[in-house]
Amino acid sequence: MKQDVIELDGAIGGGQVLRSALSLSMVTGQAFRMKQIRARRSRPGLLRQHLTAVAAAAEVCGAQVSGAHMGSQALSFEPGEIRAGDFQFAIGTAGSCTLVLQTLLPALIQAPQASRVRISGGTHNPLAPPTDFLSRSWLPLLRRMGADVELDLVRHGFVPAGGGEVEVRVRPSSLTRLDLCDRGEAISRQAVALTAGLAATVAQRELSQVAKRLNWPAETMQQVMLDPARGPGNVLLLEYAFEHVTEVFSAFGQVSLRAEKVADAAINQAADWLRSDAAVAEHLADQLLLPMALAGGGSFTTPRMTDHLRSNMEVIQLFLPARFDCREEGGDRLRIEILQTE
Repeated sequence: MKQDVIELDGAIGGGQVLRSALSLSMVTGQAFRMKQIRARRSRPGLLRQHLTAVAAAAEVCGAQVSGAHMGSQALSFEPGEIRAGDFQFAIGTAGSCTLVLQTLLPALIQAPQASRVRISGGTHNPLAPPTDFLSRSWLPLLRRMGADVELDLVRHGFVPAGGGEVEVRVRPSSLTRLDLCDRGEAISRQAVALTAGLAATVAQRELSQVAKRLNWPAETMQQVMLDPARGPGNVLLLEYAFEHVTEVFSAFGQVSLRAEKVADAAINQAADWLRSDAAVAEHLADQLLLPMALAGGGSFTTPRMTDHLRSNMEVIQLFLPARFDCREEGGDRLRIEILQTE
């Protein structure tokens, strides 16, 4: 018997609400309708990267879709069977490759055979997790949960030029519970400044600011100058590897922003997390919710409840028999446990 269509109000959040709904719809086979998509954003409705995510999801599961056009604030999505394949998707702008990929992965993990996916667009976009975050922080945790996924960065792509590409290979697998409430012992740390088509002094000044504020030695610093054709672009990455988790914090160069301020932005994000004693920072927390719910349960600690966490919980509970037990463990550590309700 056909299930009722799930009704969603996109005004509860941004593009993440749509991406989570697409992922969950593909995996559960439940159709949804969404209104007021990104209603509170400065440019409401579907943008290029959202349309690519919708089209990619539709191709992976043979969905019937209506409302998928630029600026649309209403969408209906009726999924079919998930299929494996050799897929290629082009965003056509510097829109985030990583967000499109994260939309597809939960379904491709459950596909009947292995798949390969190539996505072109922005690999380093200030409004999305950079590829380095996925490869160094998020995917290792998914692999610990049982996912069989390999990610390669083929070409860097910065805003506004785009032109980057990622390639992913996914084999069928089952997700199992992960509990991540403590970081464990510190293992290593490093700062990497990437530049493309910019003066070498930009990266040097960013790394100097890291050394000055954090007192890190020279061997933890790395400057990478990419092909100028990939630019202009700049990102500073701070990586902290602990026994149970690796976190990657990023900040992007902008025309009106001094290199020292770029470094400060990444340093301040990391400092907030380190001060909290929580296992995962806010972006990783957002991105663990859905795979943990699909695994049937899990837990983690994070500094605080965020709007993204809250809206993601709302979407997940519409599709899955899940509930979230959220408990304060001091002023700057929140423990979230994902439980099945049946």
